[in-house]
Amino acid sequence: MIIRRARIEDASAIAQVHVETWRSAYAGMLADEFLLNLSAKNHEARWWRHVLTGQTNSHCVYVADDVDAGVVGFCSGGRKRGNQTDCDAEIYALYVLDDFQGIGIGKSLFLELAKHLGNDGNESLLVWVLSQNPARFFYGSMGGKIIASRDGRVGGKRIHEFGYGWPKIETLSLPHAAGT
Repeated sequence: MIIRRARIEDASAIAQVHVETWRSAYAGMLADEFLLNLSAKNHEARWWRHVLTGQTNSHCVYVADDVDAGVVGFCSGGRKRGNQTDCDAEIYALYVLDDFQGIGIGKSLFLELAKHLGNDGNESLLVWVLSQNPARFFYGSMGGKIIASRDGRVGGKRIHEFGYGWPKIETLSLPHAAGT
């Protein structure tokens, strides 16, 4: 498994991972019709192609590239969006295909992007996660603390999110966070 910076030619694979993981991760949390209508071709591939074309140091994407399966996960992040917290940087998305979860790929993606964001001059980090999503425990295991919450809508359904924060990105390189 290689963790690397995403390239424009990864757009379709990232879009496919995005759609598949949303359908499995958010089943029962988001409207079925919304999840069924997600399309890698019609929306996500264009979005990811746009993101990857404009990738900068302050917004970047990393992928987990398996020699046999190709792109099996991705992590996207950059400058914090909104002003609900004092954090500098934000993880926008972290998704790994079901068959590749539980073996450290998400952790590797997260740490690589956090390292990049820290090297880019950011001191603190934020990630928003649906309050019903069991994946929220991953962020707690990485040392994140709930520092904010917000309500919103996705696909016509009301959602509640927790904002997990790390006041010092460099703490993510400590042995407890890296699992070493």
